[in-house]
Amino acid sequence: MNDLTKYGADERYFAQAALCPGLSLARVLSQYGDLYRIATGGEEILSEVSGRFRHEAASAEDYPAVGDFVMADRAAAGRAVIRRVLPRRSVFRRAAAGTAHGTQVVAANVDIVFLCMALGRDYNPSRLERYLSVAWDSGAMPVVVLTKADLCGHLPVVLAQVAAIAPGADVVATSSFDQASCDRLRFYLKPGVTASFIGSSGVGKSTLINLLAGEELLATAETRQDGKGRHTTTRRELIVLPGGGVVIDTPGMRELGVESVDLSRSFADIDALAAGCRFRDCTHTAEPGCAVLRALGEGALDARRLENYRKLKQEARYDGLSSRQIEEEKIESMFGGKGAMKQARDFAKQKNKRR
Repeated sequence: MNDLTKYGADERYFAQAALCPGLSLARVLSQYGDLYRIATGGEEILSEVSGRFRHEAASAEDYPAVGDFVMADRAAAGRAVIRRVLPRRSVFRRAAAGTAHGTQVVAANVDIVFLCMALGRDYNPSRLERYLSVAWDSGAMPVVVLTKADLCGHLPVVLAQVAAIAPGADVVATSSFDQASCDRLRFYLKPGVTASFIGSSGVGKSTLINLLAGEELLATAETRQDGKGRHTTTRRELIVLPGGGVVIDTPGMRELGVESVDLSRSFADIDALAAGCRFRDCTHTAEPGCAVLRALGEGALDARRLENYRKLKQEARYDGLSSRQIEEEKIESMFGGKGAMKQARDFAKQKNKRR
């Protein structure tokens, strides 16, 4: 079982697996419709969820996703059967297209999210703020990766701009023509660490993974003449790097619908300004004594950034809510209220005391 450590498993998952006798711990590497390729440590095999699992799943988010740790058995000849998905320590999710408040899990149990954006026509500060808002909410640590730096004639200016809109996140500029610049990502990819590459098609995610792996594991393609990327990655896939650590490659996402975001991290400057508002529940729209609107009028806050902040609040169903109210909304969504959250914490503490 310890062979799973190269796939990112650690003691917490081995301990949970011990509570499921007769089943094997595995990690989901990729998905093909209703089938999943999983690693059990000794082998990589195809699997499917059990009939009971399908019956008890309340939503699509309950199903296995790439990066999940699952408990499976070999009851079916030639295939494994997934019986249970273990609790996720982080989830990068997006709003599912064509559904009302439905979500799609992009990657699970990720430690680092590499938010990739090419320094060309793909570069879009508002889209980067959107990626950051979802990444901070996922529970993983975002790292902004600016690819194709060789195409940017004013790199220091762009780096300063990105640093200003990505407080708390590292920013790395890379070029496929400069191996040393790509090697800077190895600092984050240590044994036991899982990283996911997120970004539009054609920004160079697959190229970066190939450079980190030291071989052509993933297909790549030239960017189209209109600047839009070609879809070379068609499914999410978890890859073990020879130097340690694992990465999850994802298909390009030009648009990222949001369901839940962490605006207090991605817009920390606005959150800090809000502390000076006259009213605690200020929505920064038309209230008197609003420190955010005052900063906007004085030129200390970019109008584009404030507009994007408002847009993301509205998309995530936080429109008209203050930072405190947004936090309460998240607690209500996750636990059913503060009382239920306290009960969950007390239960966890009592469980730990019994060990």
